[in-house]
Amino acid sequence: MTKVLIAEDNAVNRELLRELLEARGYTVTEACDGQEALRMIEEIHPDMLLLDIGMPVLDGFAVARKIRENPSLAALPILAITAYAMQGDRENVLNSGFDGYLSKPVNARALADELERLLGKRKDRTHLPIK
Repeated sequence: MTKVLIAEDNAVNRELLRELLEARGYTVTEACDGQEALRMIEEIHPDMLLLDIGMPVLDGFAVARKIRENPSLAALPILAITAYAMQGDRENVLNSGFDGYLSKPVNARALADELERLLGKRKDRTHLPIK
């Protein structure tokens, strides 16, 4: 089963994401802040991280940076789920180490499409021949 970690400080948003993901057969784990997300990544080794930007303790940008700096975690697909939806925000997020971007409120179809796209990319990465 595909494991997805949701890192989101808003309980209602976490619940909505969890319901959308579980309905599609994903195993879901939740973190309430960025520091907890980093700890949980090390513990459960998720296949995908859904990461809010504006969180306490460590924001999404700091979490993404720490993941990308760690060679054992660097291939983890990170999808930003954020209220940052002003002009230029998407590009800023994608240039900060995220693999995808969705603005809130999350559209269920767009979420499914992004998960499929990003998990497909990860599968491609893990089956590359060794040179």
